[in-house]
Amino acid sequence: MDSLLFVTILIVIFALGFDFINGFHDTANTIATSVSTRALSPKIAIVMAASMNFVGALTFTGVAKTIGEGIIDPFHIEHGSIIVLSALISAIIWNLITWYYGIPSSSSHAIIGSLAGAAISALGFSALNYHGFINILLALVISPVLALTIGYIVMTIFQLIFRNFNLGRTNRGFRVFQIFTAALQSFTHGTNDAQKAMGIITLALVSADYSSAMDIPMWVRIASATVMGLGTSIGGWKIIKTVGGKIMKIKPVNGAAADLSSAAIIFGATLIHLPVSSTHVISSSIMGVGSSERLKGVKWGTAVNIVLTWIITLPLTAILSFMIYKCFELFM
Repeated sequence: MDSLLFVTILIVIFALGFDFINGFHDTANTIATSVSTRALSPKIAIVMAASMNFVGALTFTGVAKTIGEGIIDPFHIEHGSIIVLSALISAIIWNLITWYYGIPSSSSHAIIGSLAGAAISALGFSALNYHGFINILLALVISPVLALTIGYIVMTIFQLIFRNFNLGRTNRGFRVFQIFTAALQSFTHGTNDAQKAMGIITLALVSADYSSAMDIPMWVRIASATVMGLGTSIGGWKIIKTVGGKIMKIKPVNGAAADLSSAAIIFGATLIHLPVSSTHVISSSIMGVGSSERLKGVKWGTAVNIVLTWIITLPLTAILSFMIYKCFELFM
């Protein structure tokens, strides 16, 4: 078998593996609030999340194109296949480490940092598409701030509207409403997160001259959507416990407010073709919701640990992929 074809097949396998891990790693983000408030049983929540992730993944491709050509130029880069393979291995390693320790880190940060690190290792800083890379970084940085702010605003509005309502009835109503908000959040997760694997596979196809354009092939869309759904169906219980209970004690009204806020941010990013971290957005929404009630209601120690993970993911995955590429370079 031709070595380039072999590497491309490896990339497809690893990209789908990353997509699968992304699914069970990020399941917690979309269903943690609805499970913690008992709006949905864990099994039903996971089946629903997997189904809505699949639908969302098939619906849009704009984020995939941004990932495929926004960080490096797939049409004018040497050793593109080895760069992509190095990035995937790095991102998978990071995702497995953070999943094992129950840390809600960002799969988006992991793959973006890894792509940048591998490209720099191969060709230096000139390999980066600075305009696209900076836009992606801005989206990753601004989206959690927006999510925290909108979560605070939405929860404040809920408090004003329902301040004179019976608490028990309100909780029952919001518990039912959470079924819709959890489904919406799972759908938006699919529209953004599943696109990353699609973009990586298409980037590899273009850089290996198996495709002449960054149009996402239908087989790539179906494969990525299916694998994301399968990964989601397994779930990440350690991360569910962190997102669903260790940031703040979540009531049905809090969960609904957080779900709506984060879904709006993620879907808004999808519409403008920018990748964001669902982990960051959802965790920030929960923090914003908790802050609107009382600052002490948020467990800021857990929040600080999550933020620190956000900060270190990009540089650490870039360093890891840099080293992995150098290892491959020994055999090239």
